[in-house]
Amino acid sequence: MVYGPRPAVKPLPGTARQGGRFPPKNKHPDRRAGEMVLHRGAGLCDGLALMRGLFRLIVGLLLLPLGAAATRTVAELVTAAQPSSASALPPSAMALGGGFLAWLLIFIALPRPVRSYVLAHELTHALWGWLMGARVLRMNVSRERGSVTLTKTNVLITLAPYFFPLYTMLAIGVYYALSVFFDTARYQLAWLAVVGLTWGFHFTFTITTLLQRQTDIQEYGRVFSYALIYLLNVLGIGLWTVVVARPTLEDMVRGLGRNTARAAAVARGWGERAWRATQERGQ
Repeated sequence: MVYGPRPAVKPLPGTARQGGRFPPKNKHPDRRAGEMVLHRGAGLCDGLALMRGLFRLIVGLLLLPLGAAATRTVAELVTAAQPSSASALPPSAMALGGGFLAWLLIFIALPRPVRSYVLAHELTHALWGWLMGARVLRMNVSRERGSVTLTKTNVLITLAPYFFPLYTMLAIGVYYALSVFFDTARYQLAWLAVVGLTWGFHFTFTITTLLQRQTDIQEYGRVFSYALIYLLNVLGIGLWTVVVARPTLEDMVRGLGRNTARAAAVARGWGERAWRATQERGQ
């Protein structure tokens, strides 16, 4: 079974080939000369694509220490939030965790709502495209796949469904919109349970989808895409921890800065040792 779009974001016809257009027709055709022009243009495009791929690979590798720092920071937040006993858990944490566990049971025991995920996937592409100035021209959603046609795309538009939990954000937006007109405080625990359930939906379907071949991931390279997706999802877990437990946002930012410096120092040490080993082999 295939989840998600193939392709997820489809550019306008012709935009993907702007750099590789055929030269104008010669009034005095010379087949060999025409072939030379075409090959030269194709070589230039291939070279630019190779440079972009190399750049994304380097950025992806640089994101790995930041992902490790974010992981350690979230682990510290969770450890600091642990109560002395289960009965001391804050009601907000129990509601959020309960909603998440409820979704895991639904995901394992019941038929999976794949169409709902595909719809969220395509709507997220469309939403982020609209926020970044693109026009949504067409969207198709079926049982196992979907597609959306935008006037432009970029890395955030392409990868947004993997780090932006659309249904969770809708639940948060509806709750706070209703709070303007009604007293929603009495329903806060139920709302947090819905938040946990919808974030579980995002988490499980994201993992399941990434285990398959996705054109979204191939477009920007696996190393860069996975590193960015992982980092943003871990930061999201940190924010949920801050919302429902004792640690504060200041604690999270301070810990992230401290752990990023540590991870950078470790990565630099590994890089220096690798460079010295390379130099010694070359001698």
